[in-house]
Amino acid sequence: MTDAVPQANTRSVPAKPASIRLDDEITRAGQHRSMRRADREVFDPAQIREILDACDIVRIAYQDAEGLSIVPVNFGYVYVPQPSAAPASDAASDSASEPASDSTPAQAGLTLFMHSALHGRKIDAIRAAGNALDVAFEMECDCELIEGRTACNWSESFTSIIGTGKASVVEDPARAGEGLAALMGKQAHMPNIHFTERQLATVTVWQVEADYFTAKHHPKPAPRHHM
Repeated sequence: MTDAVPQANTRSVPAKPASIRLDDEITRAGQHRSMRRADREVFDPAQIREILDACDIVRIAYQDAEGLSIVPVNFGYVYVPQPSAAPASDAASDSASEPASDSTPAQAGLTLFMHSALHGRKIDAIRAAGNALDVAFEMECDCELIEGRTACNWSESFTSIIGTGKASVVEDPARAGEGLAALMGKQAHMPNIHFTERQLATVTVWQVEADYFTAKHHPKPAPRHHM
């Protein structure tokens, strides 16, 4: 895990591929549909890590006996890429797209670490679910308005990660300490902090282990030069 959050203007940005739209995708039970704007999907692990570093807040949605809820929280993370073949949509793209051999799907080991008070709705929801609460999560950064010729042409550039996983309270003190260290490393650039058991006892460390996520980059178009 990197120690510092890179600035937006130092981030590596892939060359813009030709537009690829998968408009025939439909919802199928138990399956994840492909990203409709396939040309905007990010597979490179280094770029995914840069997005994780640049985002300060993750929003975690869940459902409990009270109903639906969503909570924005600071986070730390552990990300372990797992190389595999590129998706079929990449293979079908034209020569303007990134080569399939250079792409790595986002499916990999991603764990988000958060901390909270000892009691509260989200902790109650996790425990009520047997310490394995189904959640969805989202984070975004690099948001900038894109002006259009008409009102219907306006848009916004961004990078984002969206996924699903299981939320659980970290019961093991050693792993809880690792989770807090990851959080402090990301948010405060202080990765090598040791927490005592007494300190750990004052907070709840919880984690979201992703079972699926995608990363997306919608770049701001280059300025047009008029002759």
